[in-house]
Amino acid sequence: MLVEEIKDNELLRQFETKTDNGLLTIEYAIQERKIFLTKLCANENEEEERVNEFIISVLDIAQERKFKVVPTNTKIVSFFRKNKRFQELLPPGIKI
Repeated sequence: MLVEEIKDNELLRQFETKTDNGLLTIEYAIQERKIFLTKLCANENEEEERVNEFIISVLDIAQERKFKVVPTNTKIVSFFRKNKRFQELLPPGIKI
């Protein structure tokens, strides 16, 4: 796995990890039992594979905490489209 340690920065409401190119973050908001993934911040030099591994790790955390995931960021929405195995994390009624 390319992503080493993911920190849940509750104060800034973001998951973050350090990479060789800087900080990789996904901002979130929690409402009821849903986690809204609102913003993905990655250095433009960041490898797409590393970003995808980071998204997978964040989705694993959401699944462990029994959250449904609502992606609102375009990069994360396209990740869901390419990776159908994560569709079960979407709340009922949301199709991507």
